[in-house]
Amino acid sequence: MLVADRYRLHTVIGRGGMGEVWQAQDEVLGRPVAVKVLLNDVADASAEARFRLEAQTSARLNHPNVVGTLDFGTWDGRCFLVMELVDGGSLAAELTGGGPLRADRLAQVAQEAAEGLAAAHEKGIVHRDVKPGNLLSDRHGTIRIADFGIARFVDDPSAGLTTTGQIVGTGLYLAPERAIGTPASSASDMYSLGCVLYQLSVGHPPFEADSPTALLYQHVDAPPVPPHQRGAALPPAFETYLLGLLAKRPEDRPTARETADWFRSGAWRGAPEPLPPEEPGAGPEPHRQWDSGPGRHRGAQQPGGGPARRPNTAGHGPAPAASSASTGPSHLFSPSAQDTGWSTSVHRAASRRPAVRTSARRHFRVLAVLGGAALFVCALLLGMSMF
Repeated sequence: MLVADRYRLHTVIGRGGMGEVWQAQDEVLGRPVAVKVLLNDVADASAEARFRLEAQTSARLNHPNVVGTLDFGTWDGRCFLVMELVDGGSLAAELTGGGPLRADRLAQVAQEAAEGLAAAHEKGIVHRDVKPGNLLSDRHGTIRIADFGIARFVDDPSAGLTTTGQIVGTGLYLAPERAIGTPASSASDMYSLGCVLYQLSVGHPPFEADSPTALLYQHVDAPPVPPHQRGAALPPAFETYLLGLLAKRPEDRPTARETADWFRSGAWRGAPEPLPPEEPGAGPEPHRQWDSGPGRHRGAQQPGGGPARRPNTAGHGPAPAASSASTGPSHLFSPSAQDTGWSTSVHRAASRRPAVRTSARRHFRVLAVLGGAALFVCALLLGMSMF
């Protein structure tokens, strides 16, 4: 079958509520493409408008983690949309075929999906239907976000082409604010991504119910069971961040850009945070893992009352042995110290001359006290004799 005298359809690779997706060949440019054709039984004015909106929305995005739009038109009375062909499958198929994902693969999915969502959110586009079936994985494992069929522009509430109060999207991944009728936002996409990551780590979505109403109530009121209690093997930092994506209040969730940056940094492994930048004029102090502020260097506690973080000696050789003097008022991190580098943590032998001076001062103080006491007794005796 040849569409618009250019795109030769081969096999159906997907079907949705509005159309079916074909693997096809662009006869003009000689490249494989995916062609989405509007179904005959839904080819009304509303469906065509939504189909056209999908083409316009995805065409505004040019990002390696978003499936690109190549062409749009009408053929045989039906709309068609030409997209990049992703040589692979969806994360839904990956979960079905191999079970829950490993932590490193899940972190890659989280980062790349968040990158694609960040690109959409920066353009004012909310996807509104983030789910495993709409996250595609090419043959290299790269994640590509597809199907902007019910996406909307944040600055155009009418772009969703739905009536007031109508809920669109897949209920298993629906954000709480959308369950109560609040318009979708970029934070809603992040909640949906959290549901997807939860399902990919555990094997099941965070909430399941026998009826749509009960499912919506769970999204609004029920706290998710921590993934490790359902058999997931995630680092604690990863699980904590994942539960943060499932926060009930939109303002409590991280943004797509924050999420992508966090997973890219490797913080999900629980690795130590990087050293803070040195203050202007301060000498190098390779032992301190946290800095700075009045009084922090003098005690042995972090802000909040916990024990001080152990120094990071990676790349600096073995750490010097700790002295028992560090448990008292410490001079090791005195802001007035002029030494830098290793001298901040290595005790030096005290010179003898200061020790002699200290001993002389002590003797003088003892003699002064004894002399004062003798004078007091003499004065007391003299007064009594005179009386």
